[in-house]
Amino acid sequence: MSVVELGPTVVAVVAAMAVLTYLTKAGGFWLLGHVDTSERVDAALSVLPGAVVVSIVAPELLNGGPSAWIAGAAVVLLTRKTGSLLAALVGGLGVLLAVRAVI
Repeated sequence: MSVVELGPTVVAVVAAMAVLTYLTKAGGFWLLGHVDTSERVDAALSVLPGAVVVSIVAPELLNGGPSAWIAGAAVVLLTRKTGSLLAALVGGLGVLLAVRAVI
C-alpha cells in the first residue's frame, strides 16, 4: 500500500470546501428562518431527505443483483418491524454482507 502525502494546498482546498458546505447549509437555514413558507412548501421540504435517499439507493438496488435485492427487502421488513430506519439500514447492511459471503 502506498502512502499519500497531503500537501498544504490539498488540505487548504478540503478545508475551504468544508467551510463552504457548512455555510451553504447554515445559509439555507438562516434564509428559511426569515421567509414565510406555505404549507405546501413545508410538506415538500419534510419529504426531501427521503427522496434524496431513494435517489441514491434505487440505482444501486436495481443494479446490485440478488444480494442487494434481498438486503433491500430486509430493510423494508426491518423498518416495518422496528420503526427505526437506522436499525433497518444497519440490519440490511448485515444481511447484504452475509448474503455476499454465502453467494
